[in-house]
Amino acid sequence: MAFKINHELPSPDVLKELVPLSEEAKEVKRARDEEIKDVFTGKSDKFIVIVGPCSADNPDTVLEYVHRLKDLNEKVNDKLVLIPRVYTNKPRTTGDGYKGMLHQPDPNENPDLLAGILAIRKMHLQILEETGLSAADEMLYPSNRDYLDDLLSYEAVGARSVENQQHRLVASGADIPVGMKNPTSGDLSVMINSVTAAQHPHNFIHRMYDVESTGNPLAHTILRGGVDKFGTAIPNYHYEDLMRLYNEYQKTSLKNPAVIVDCNHYNSGKKYKEQIRIAKEILHSRNYDPRLKELVKGLMIESYLEEGRQDICETMIPGKSITDPCLGWEDTEQLILEIYEKC
Repeated sequence: MAFKINHELPSPDVLKELVPLSEEAKEVKRARDEEIKDVFTGKSDKFIVIVGPCSADNPDTVLEYVHRLKDLNEKVNDKLVLIPRVYTNKPRTTGDGYKGMLHQPDPNENPDLLAGILAIRKMHLQILEETGLSAADEMLYPSNRDYLDDLLSYEAVGARSVENQQHRLVASGADIPVGMKNPTSGDLSVMINSVTAAQHPHNFIHRMYDVESTGNPLAHTILRGGVDKFGTAIPNYHYEDLMRLYNEYQKTSLKNPAVIVDCNHYNSGKKYKEQIRIAKEILHSRNYDPRLKELVKGLMIESYLEEGRQDICETMIPGKSITDPCLGWEDTEQLILEIYEKC
């Protein structure tokens, strides 16, 4: 065996007993879930903005960010649903170096999985209790979502995971919206197939149990751009791209057709400031064509307290990304207010 076993980790049920939700927090979460679900089912015409750092690397700065988002939410919540992007699993793209808060709660220290599991659950719980804004996280490791499934109101399956069968099966058992990103190739058929799989019931192995899922009617697409064989970014947020996706949906019998458009990654060529222009173009397309008004349910934006990114060192700037570069808070606030005006 090539693995060295360090120690047995607590089960999700045990962890939930160690870091429990109060009855009040459960009720806040339930109301948030309904508000978000209503957007995807068409009961609400609010517009979703999933916004936050590329990787949630520090509980203090992430909490400060979400508190600012809470104050902004009070100004826009009649038309927008702000969902904090709190990606606790997110490592560097290559997997080398920083492993994400789940594995490495302190970027300057070696990985500690037990400490990381406790840290991310406590952070998500603190966000919910202090701000009332239940968050989005990425389903990077499907077996780990059970540690947070009672706290999250949205999940995303990334471009490098969307073709993986276990991600699709676990998404089919989630009771919240799960966004399936297009793969790095940009292939829309792979993304649509992934949504199809997630919307159907399945019988499969999960955490050593024989489980059954009922299918997730809130599984939907996320456009994040692709890349060609030469490594050149190919965006897919333009009007023609959105209409192509609309037409692909028309060929299916999928429930609740919807797309969230990721303004960063290969849509921006990782030029984080481009997110501002891209968001405005998507809103223009949505307002121009009523079919897109119905299909495009929201945007995903990478943003933190400070703009740009930094390398991990002893004297890091609090609230500045250590993975992909992000918009700073001032630009973020201005952009969300502009989105509010255009919706």
